[in-house]
This record gives sequence, C-alpha cells and structure tokens, in this order.
Amino acid sequence: MTRPARDVPEPAMSPDPARTVAFQGLPGAYSHLACREVYPDFVVLPCASFEDAFAAVADGRALYGMIPIENSVAGRVADIHRLLPSSGLYIVGEHFQRVRHQLLATPGATIGGLKRLYSHVQALSQCRTLTRELGLEPINVADTAGAAKDVAMRASKEEAAVASALAGEIYGLEVLRSHIEDVIGNTTRFVFMARRPSEPDPAAGPCMTSFIFQVRNVPAALYKAMGGFATNGINMVKLESYMTDNRFTATQFYAEIEGHPAHKPVERAFDELHYFSTKVKVLGVYRQAPDRSDHH
Repeated sequence: MTRPARDVPEPAMSPDPARTVAFQGLPGAYSHLACREVYPDFVVLPCASFEDAFAAVADGRALYGMIPIENSVAGRVADIHRLLPSSGLYIVGEHFQRVRHQLLATPGATIGGLKRLYSHVQALSQCRTLTRELGLEPINVADTAGAAKDVAMRASKEEAAVASALAGEIYGLEVLRSHIEDVIGNTTRFVFMARRPSEPDPAAGPCMTSFIFQVRNVPAALYKAMGGFATNGINMVKLESYMTDNRFTATQFYAEIEGHPAHKPVERAFDELHYFSTKVKVLGVYRQAPDRSDHH
C-alpha cells in the first residue's frame, strides 16, 4: 500500500549518534539502501553533500559515513578521492550494492501515458534502452531519490522517475517496470568511514589496505615505487592518479591492495614505496567484503 508523498516525515535524528550512519542524498537514495543493508538497526542521517556526510562523522553526529566510491558501469565517483584524504576519517569497511533501477510513477499512471523521465544523469544513461523503447524525454536532475520525490509532489501521470524501490516506497510511487537497467549486475562499491581506524586481526581473514601517495620527482619513480608490490607478490587491485593543488606537476595516487600492513610481504612493499615517495598515507585497513570475489 502506498502513501501520499506529502505524508513523508522528515528523517528522524537519532538520540544515539553511536547508532547513526550518514549518507549523501535524500531518503530513498541507493546510499540509503546500502545503509539499510549494512546497518539495518541504525538510524540514517541524510546529508546534502559528501562534505556534509564526512562532517557528520567527524563532528560525532554519526558513527559511520556510507560513501560510494565507484560503479561497475559509470566508473569512479567524482571528487571522492579528493575528499577522502582531507576528511580526517578512515575507511573501516566496504560493501557492494547491486543497483536495480525501477520505473516509478504516481499511482494511476500508465506506461503508455508517460512522456518525461527524470533521474540522475548516470541512472538515465544506464537505462537508455527503456528510454528509447518508450519514446520518453530524459531529464537530468541532481539525484535519483530527488527525482522520485519531485515526481510524487507534482503527481503528473505523464512523468516517471528512475530510482530505487525504496524511493518508491518512501514517496508513494508505483513500480511500472522493474530492473530497467541496460546492464544486469550494475553494482556500486561503498566504503564506510569512521573517526578512528579499524584494527582487524591480520590472521583472521583477508583484508584490504587503501592508501594515497606522491612519488619523488625522479625518472621511473612510479615504476620503482610499485616494484615492491610486484616482487613481494602483493595484488594491487586499484591505482588511480589525479592532480593536486591545481598544478599539473603535482600528481597524487590512490591505491588499494589485498593484504594487511602487518604481513611481512606488505611491510616490505611499503618500505620500498616510502623510499621512492614524498608522501604516503594509509586511509584504512579493513576486512574484505564477503562477496568481493563475486565482483572481480
């Protein structure tokens, strides 16, 4: 049973920040869905921006922040790698969230009567087949949950939104068609952030280590800095570069490896990395998600 969007309450503030998880977006966003799957007993704290979500954790209003870092179809989430180092927070876990887009519309609307389709630009790009099939005009908005909320408030039977089933429940919309994404298996990887680093037992199971570094300005410095991971048999699953300080000569790298710094091979690899780098900062050591192997 659906309820009118005007009856949707504002998100409740938790009396216990130790049981609160913050995310960027409106209620019903895929980040909200990830929060519910990982921390089903926590209160969620929607935030207007990623900076606000980081601040909620740093200020103690939430214990964790659920932050999307990359998508299997769209690639890395813009600006996240720039925000992580300056947030003062640590990555303490990861979660892989399947993205199942729904075609949502106001009660009584029919597929044949639709003319306009609202959603975030990435969500629309992931549903091009349906858009062409139905002859809809795609309209970009800030986020998927916001699209659902706006469609519910306008209550036009000519409008629909691409968003999660949770957004449909929250804003009183009906699902006209399920799983409308072009690529089955579309998945977003989230990391959850905390004020203090986690200290997983290096012998208790597979771990991930996320870190940033800047290499020295010498020939083949990156090649030499990475050599320690190859010679010590460390699997590097991610290496991305981006400019810092608005200068083309200042390149920072974000990397992730399988392993724990307490493992001797990882320790030796980091020794070599430090030798050829001007800056190395570990952003988090954390347990691998149980389903990590399913997404690689």
